[in-house]
Amino acid sequence: MIITINNDDGTTNFNVNNISDEAVKQEATVIVQKVGNLQVVIEALDFASRTHRANLEELLKGRDEAIVEPQADVVKKDSDES
Repeated sequence: MIITINNDDGTTNFNVNNISDEAVKQEATVIVQKVGNLQVVIEALDFASRTHRANLEELLKGRDEAIVEPQADVVKKDSDES
């Protein structure tokens, strides 16, 4: 399994299958699987978020009674300022 690492030093490719220490090879494989699983979760959450936002937008279309104007930021000044 070839892994590409991109960092400030550039791009480095590693072949996990060439690691001689079996414990290190196994740990690298597990970490790669965890990263892959996390990437799937991130993509699923992004998809779900975009879907819910689109559903909310569609639901609120035509609900003129719910429209409010944004309030202007109120700037407070300390009484000590000159």
